[in-house]
Amino acid sequence: MIKVAVFGYGTVGSGVVDVIDDNNELISKRIGDDICVKYILDIREFPGDRNESKIVHDVNVILDDPEVSIICETMGGTKFAYPYTKSALEKGKSVCTSNKELVAAYGPELLETAKSNNCSYLFEASVGGGIPIIRPMNTSLAPEHIEKIIGILNGTTNYMLTKMAREGSNYDDVLKEAQDKGYAERNPEADVEGYDACRKIAILSSLMTGKTVNYENIYTEGITKLTALDFEYAAKLDRSIKLLAIAEDKDGKLAAMVAPFMIGREHPLNGVNDVFNAIYVTGNKVDDVMFYGKGAGMLPTASAVVSDVVECARNMGRNISFAWSDEKAPLADFKDNERSFFVRIKQNAKDEAKEMFADAKEIEGVSGEYAFVTAKMSEREFDDKIVKLSDVINIIRIEE
Repeated sequence: MIKVAVFGYGTVGSGVVDVIDDNNELISKRIGDDICVKYILDIREFPGDRNESKIVHDVNVILDDPEVSIICETMGGTKFAYPYTKSALEKGKSVCTSNKELVAAYGPELLETAKSNNCSYLFEASVGGGIPIIRPMNTSLAPEHIEKIIGILNGTTNYMLTKMAREGSNYDDVLKEAQDKGYAERNPEADVEGYDACRKIAILSSLMTGKTVNYENIYTEGITKLTALDFEYAAKLDRSIKLLAIAEDKDGKLAAMVAPFMIGREHPLNGVNDVFNAIYVTGNKVDDVMFYGKGAGMLPTASAVVSDVVECARNMGRNISFAWSDEKAPLADFKDNERSFFVRIKQNAKDEAKEMFADAKEIEGVSGEYAFVTAKMSEREFDDKIVKLSDVINIIRIEE
């Protein structure tokens, strides 16, 4: 009998328990042994809950129980999740997590701790929710030199951008709707400022390079400056606007960033709408592959956590390794990247803009504005020019 404990009985944690209970016969058959949840750690009481008898408040009850061999960490954050996870791994208990913040901050250390204690630290659910991407990166794509990863990695912002594009809604209205539907937190900063997507691309970048990419070093820009008018312009250009997370190998250095981009209708990520996520990976031999599905939500994310439980159960007493060291990956300056830029300015700065961006393509705009798309140039060259231009309303990068 495989006995599991769950750290945190919130949305994902309760989903993990449901998946193990509801699909128990199928999971047990695939593991080759029976499986059950023995403990659930939470500071709260759950009177009347069907799992009330499994609730414990002291982590040591779980850590000191030799029957518990696998732990699902779904607490979020690092304050408690980090010491609890490390202690569990030191006791030889495998840990499966959905906690992107913890993985991004302490991934190499926890992987090494697991290796030293013949157990595993798995994190399929930390990127892309229910979309399988971590295990394919570690196994199916192991022979590949990954050249580029580009993804829509946050369901909240993708839902909001889809609504703004389809309905012409403004940012504040779609944010309130996303909050009312439970897609966005009361404090949506992690999503709308791009921090969530940044942590996820940092994890993927680390697996891509085999070295550590700190999320603090990735240029990150959110969606808070976008307006309904930006989507009108995008439609005129036959493009959509997506919050993209990009990691690319530039001559042995990693160029990574998160920002809104205009992408064309032919782009493979153009049709990824609502709360769906997608990750587009380019390898030097396999060429292009794409992973698509629900990037968040109780049951999709819980299913990904339990997929790691199955993997740990199949490899009991062994370490499932990852090529991710604590050596820092060399980073390219994102300002060396070349692309075109969509720019909106006030009408009175039109002549100034035409002189500065002589090769720009003018876009029919609204009264009082002048809009254009620049020729391809480096981020650095663009910054040097745009800083001299007065009355800039908004700027959106273009991904071809």
